[in-house]
Amino acid sequence: MEVFETTRQTTGHWLKLVMEELGTEDRHRAYLALRATLHALRDRLSPQSTAALSAQLPMLVRGFYYEGWNPEGKPELHRTRAEFLEPVRKAFANDDSVDPEEVAQAVFRVLSQQISPGEISRLVRQFPEDLRTLWPQEKRDAAAVYTAPSRKPGPAGKPGSEKRAG
Repeated sequence: MEVFETTRQTTGHWLKLVMEELGTEDRHRAYLALRATLHALRDRLSPQSTAALSAQLPMLVRGFYYEGWNPEGKPELHRTRAEFLEPVRKAFANDDSVDPEEVAQAVFRVLSQQISPGEISRLVRQFPEDLRTLWPQEKRDAAAVYTAPSRKPGPAGKPGSEKRAG
């Protein structure tokens, strides 16, 4: 069916982007990087944010994003960078040449290219400052200037007619 071929091609493109970011020709390494980083991200998000992000993922990526997920007790509030990066470290436990932080940053650069800017800003804002630095600088800057809409009536006197920065 065409839908399966389309998602296969889109997923292949995402893996190629991860390979480029990691500086590797190893497709399996790119898959592990994408999967492990998405799992770390997913477990840091509320179930609502997990679903919002998944809606923008290719169907195959969405499948391994949700693989093994249990929404109970989410989000996990990682207190340290090392705790957040633990799933990435585990995915590459047999490869000492892999830096989990570099892997997460590479995947976050790809996500920042492929996911809507508004969704990326929402994701970045959910991270504590120490973990925000894993995201590209321009995405952190965009998230910082975002202001939530106020609940006061806008100029036309209608709720919701306010403007947001970013």
